Amino acid sequence: MDYSVCLLLLLSTISSVSTGQFPTSQIIKEWVDQMQKDLITLTDTASGLENLIKIYHKHRPHFSVETNNPAQLVATAAGNIEKLLAKRSQALKRLAMEAEKFQMDHVWRGDAEVDKIVYYNAKDDLNQTEDGKGRKNQYLPDDFEVDPDFKRPVSYNTTAVHIPTDIYEGSTIILNELNWTEALEDVFRKNKEEDPSILWQVFGSATGLARYFPASPWIDSRNSADKIDLYDVRRRPWYIQGAASPKDMLILVDASGSVSGLTLKLIRTSVNKMLETLSDDDYVNVVYFNDKAEHAACFRNLVQANVRNKRKLKEAVQNITAKGTTNYRGGFEMAFEQLAQMNVSRANCNKIIMLFTDGGEERAEEIFRKYNPKQAVRIFTFSVGQHNYDKGPIQWMACANKGYYYEIPSIGAIRINTQEYLDVLGRPMVKADRKAKQVQWTNVYLDALELGLVITGTLPVFNKTNTGSKKSQNQLILGVMAIDVSLEDIKRLTPRFTFGPNGYYFAIDPNGYVLLHPNLLPMTAKFDEPVTLDFLDAELENEIKVEMRKKMIDGLTGNYTISTLVKSQDERYIDLGQRMYSFAPVKGTDYSLALVLPDYSMHYIRAKIADTITQAKFSESLMADKFDEYGYTFIAPRMYCKDLKLPDKNQNNTEFLVEFNDYIDTKTPNNPMCNVELVNRLLLDAGITSSLIKHWKTTQLQHGVLARFVATDGGITRVYPKSAGLYWGKEAETYESSYYKRSLDNDLYIFTPTPYLSKENSSEDSVLVSKAVNLEVDAIPLKPAVVGVKLDISAWMESFINTTQKINCNDEICGCQRNDMYVDCVILDDGGFLVMSNRDEHIDEIGRFFGGIDPILMMNLLNSSLFTFKKTFDYQSLCDPKKESKAAAGLRSVYVPTIADILNLGWLASAAAWSIMQQLLVSITFPNFLDAAEMDDELSDARRKEVCITEQTQYYFKNNIVSFRGTIDCENCTRLYHAEKLPKTNLVFIIADAKVTCSSCDTKPLIQDEQQSTGPEPCDMAQNPRYRKGPAACFDNNEHEKDPDCGGASGLSPSLWLMVALQLALLWVLTGSRPHCVPS
Repeated sequence: MDYSVCLLLLLSTISSVSTGQFPTSQIIKEWVDQMQKDLITLTDTASGLENLIKIYHKHRPHFSVETNNPAQLVATAAGNIEKLLAKRSQALKRLAMEAEKFQMDHVWRGDAEVDKIVYYNAKDDLNQTEDGKGRKNQYLPDDFEVDPDFKRPVSYNTTAVHIPTDIYEGSTIILNELNWTEALEDVFRKNKEEDPSILWQVFGSATGLARYFPASPWIDSRNSADKIDLYDVRRRPWYIQGAASPKDMLILVDASGSVSGLTLKLIRTSVNKMLETLSDDDYVNVVYFNDKAEHAACFRNLVQANVRNKRKLKEAVQNITAKGTTNYRGGFEMAFEQLAQMNVSRANCNKIIMLFTDGGEERAEEIFRKYNPKQAVRIFTFSVGQHNYDKGPIQWMACANKGYYYEIPSIGAIRINTQEYLDVLGRPMVKADRKAKQVQWTNVYLDALELGLVITGTLPVFNKTNTGSKKSQNQLILGVMAIDVSLEDIKRLTPRFTFGPNGYYFAIDPNGYVLLHPNLLPMTAKFDEPVTLDFLDAELENEIKVEMRKKMIDGLTGNYTISTLVKSQDERYIDLGQRMYSFAPVKGTDYSLALVLPDYSMHYIRAKIADTITQAKFSESLMADKFDEYGYTFIAPRMYCKDLKLPDKNQNNTEFLVEFNDYIDTKTPNNPMCNVELVNRLLLDAGITSSLIKHWKTTQLQHGVLARFVATDGGITRVYPKSAGLYWGKEAETYESSYYKRSLDNDLYIFTPTPYLSKENSSEDSVLVSKAVNLEVDAIPLKPAVVGVKLDISAWMESFINTTQKINCNDEICGCQRNDMYVDCVILDDGGFLVMSNRDEHIDEIGRFFGGIDPILMMNLLNSSLFTFKKTFDYQSLCDPKKESKAAAGLRSVYVPTIADILNLGWLASAAAWSIMQQLLVSITFPNFLDAAEMDDELSDARRKEVCITEQTQYYFKNNIVSFRGTIDCENCTRLYHAEKLPKTNLVFIIADAKVTCSSCDTKPLIQDEQQSTGPEPCDMAQNPRYRKGPAACFDNNEHEKDPDCGGASGLSPSLWLMVALQLALLWVLTGSRPHCVPS
C-alpha cells in the first residue's frame, strides 16, 4: 500500500471523526439560552405561577402570617415530652414498689400446691377446644378485641405470660413466680385507669418469665413453620439496661489443642450469645489464648458494644482455631491490662472477665494477686463441653473473684447460662437500694409485640426478703419493670405542620442515636436488635454537626445556622440548603430535642376560616364527583381528627378523601376531636387551588404539556386534567414528596424524570417540572406551594432538536440532529440522570444515570468539576438473605445422659438436665438448629429480607460555573465535548462527538444505584470513636458482698418422669427410628 495512503488512514483514526467543526461556545450558549427561555415560558404560562400569587393575595382576609420561634418551640415540645415521660416514670415506680411487696408477702408453695396456679400463657393456641387443653392450669381469655392503640387483639381483664422455650414452665420456681406476680394485674389496671394513654406494662423476671398487660396473644413475626420462639425477655435491650449498670467486658477464650470439635463450636456459639447480652452502653473485646494471648479481631482495646462492633467480633470468633497448650497466665494478663487502659473510651463501671474453657489444672493465683487484689474485676468462668477435666480450678477462679461458675455441656445450656451473670451484676444495685431506683430510658427499638418504634422506661425490682441464719438482706435482683412509650406519642407532642416540608424535630440519646428523626425509617419488622441510627448517619455529616451533637449529648441549649448538604426524599439527589438548628435537653431524661428550620420556614400561613359557610364553600371543590371540574385531587394523609382513621396501605387516596368529606360534612371541621388548624389550612388551600384550576380552564393546554399541577403545604395536590391524575405517581403527602421538597430548597425550575427502574410501572414517558411559589406578604417571604407541569417527551424532543438546528452548515456540525451518527446531544439533571437526548434509543432510558449510558463522558464531566459525588451508608436497608448450603442433618452432637446419670439426683437437679432436654426437642424438631447456631439462630426466613447496610452514591453540581469544555483522549481517538448549564434550572446541556465514533473509549459503567455493603470498617471507626456519654450513675461496688453463691445448680430443673421420657426418646432417636431429614 502507498505510504501516503497509510498515513492518511492513521491520521483519520486518531482524530475526532466529526463531519464538521465543533460548535463554538457562543453558539452553544445561544442554544441553551433559547432552550431555557422556551421551557420556563412554557412552565410559567401553563402552570399559572403568577396567577397563583395573585390568588393568595386575593384570599388575604382568610389567613394570617405567624412566626415560628425556634427556641420557644423547642422548649415547649421538650417540656411536653418531659411531662409525658414523668407520668410514665411515676407509674413505673408504683409497679416496682408493689412488686417488691408482693414478693415479700409471698408464701412459697411446694410441688403439691403449684398445680393450682392458673394463668394465660400467651403462646397458647386460642382456637383449641376444652378437650384440647394441654395443662391443668391453662386459662384462655375469651374477650379479646382489637384495640386501636395496640392495633392487635387485647384483653384488659387479665395479664399474659411469656416463658422462653428453653425454660421449663413446670419448675417450682417458675410456678411460684407466676403466683406472686399475678397480683401485679391490679396495679397494671390502676395505672391504665389513671392514664388511659399508657401502653404495654411489663415485668421481666430474672428467671426469664415475662408478665405483661393488657393480655395479648404472642405473635413473633420471625416465626414460621421451621422456626421456634427464641424470645427471652432477659435479652431485650430494655431488660439489659435496667438489670445492671454498664459493663466493661473482656471475653477470654481458651483456644488450646484440647478445645476442639464440638467444644470449640459450643464456645463460639456461647461467645456469640454472650455478645448479644450487651447494649450500646457497654464496652467489650475478645481475646483468645493458647501458648500466648492474641486479640480475636482488629480491636486493640475495648470497643463500644454496638451492632457493627459485635458483628465484627462474632466473625472473628468463628475464625479461632484450637492448637497449642493452655496458658491461663498469658490470657488473664492481657485481659487485665485491657481493662486497666484509661486512655480509651469505655463504660467505666462494672469490670468483668468472661472465661470460656474446657477446664484445666492451673489456678493462676499469682496473676489475680497482682492484678485483682481487691476483686474489683469480677471473673465469670464457663466450663464448656463434655469432658473429664478437673473443674475445681476454674470454679475457684470465679468464687475467689466475686464472679460465678457455669457449665455448658450442650447447645441447650448456652442461652440460659450466658445471661445469668446479670443477676450477679445486679447485687450492687440491690445493696444501693433507693439510690439505684432511678428510671432509665432506653434507645429506640422495635417492640416485640408489634407496636412499632418505642422507647422504654425501666426500673429494677429487688428481692427484699432476708436469707441465711442471720437473716441478712438478699442481694438478688428479681427483674426489671418496664413501660413503653410509642414514638407516635412523642411525634404528637412535636407537630411539624407549621414548619413546611423541610422543617422537622429530631431527638438524640446519650449515644448520639436518633429516637426521633424523619430519616429514622427502619424497614424491618424484626425486633432482635436496637434501631441504632446515629444522628451523623441520619444526616450528611459536617464539622458543625459533630460539634452540635456533642453539645446535645452534654445536655446544653443552643442554636446554629449553617449551610448543609441535604439528601432528597427519594435519596437520588443532594441539595445545598440553609438550616437553623435549635436544641435543648429534655429534663428528667438523657434525651435532647432539636428543631431544624430552613430560612423560608420562619413564618407560616394560619387559616382564618372558622365560619362554617366559608368552610363549606372551600370544601365543595374536594368532592370526588367534581374531579372533572377541579382536577384530580389528593389530600395528604394526616391526623386531621382523632376519630378519622388514616388510610392503610391498601386504601387509595380517593377513598380517604371521601371519608374526610363525609366526616366534615356530618361533624363539621370545628369538631373537638379535630385539629382545627390543620383542617382549616387544608380547606383554605382547597379554596385557593380551586381558583387556580378555574384560571387553567380559561387557557388551552399548551402543546408539549401533558398535565399541570399544584401542591401545597396544607396538603392539597391537584392534577389537571382529571385523566392525568389517574397516573399521578407522586406522594399525596407533600411533606414526603421529593420534587416538592427540592423545589422549596432551590430557587430553580426543578426537572424530575421518572426513575429509570420505576418506568416499567409507568404508563407514559414524561418529565415533571416544578417551581416553588415565592409569595411575599407584609414584606415576609413565604413558600406555601409548588406548581408545575408534566412535559410530553416526544414534543420536547422535537423542540430540543429544532432549537439547535442550523440550516446552512458547510464545515460545522449542523446542531443536534435526530439520531445523528456523529453527534450526541443530551440534557442531564443535577443528579446526572438523563432527561433528554437526540437519540431515539435513549428516550427509553430517560431517568437512567448517565454513567451507565456513556461512562467515559460522565467520568470526564466529573474530572472537569461539573459534577462531584458523595458516598453515604444506609443502615436501615433490607437485602435478600445470604443463601447457605446445608448438608443433610440429623440429630447430632447431643450429650446423651446415661441411666446412671438419670439415677443420680444431683445430675437431675443440674441445669444441664433441662438444657439437654431442650436441645433434644430443638434437634428433633429443627434438625438444622446447630448449623444455624454457629452463625445466628435468629436468621429471618429465606422468603424475607434481612437488615443490611447499603452504600449510596449521589452526584450533584460541584460549583456555580456554567460552561465546561474538554477533550476525551482514548487509545487511538478523541472526543470533544461541551457542557452548558441552563440558567434558572437544574439542567445541563451536553454536546459531544458521538460515543460510537470512538469505541476504544468505552469503559465500565459508573454505578450510581444503591449497592449492598459491609459499611465503614469497624477497625478504623474504633480508632476514632464518636463522642458518647454513659449513664451518670454506676453501681459496681462489690465490697462487703456476702453472697456465698458463686456457682451451682439452677432451680429450673424438670421432673424425674420427664427425664425418663427424655432418655427413652434419645434411645429411640439414636437407634434410627426417626426418619432421615432431607435438606430443604
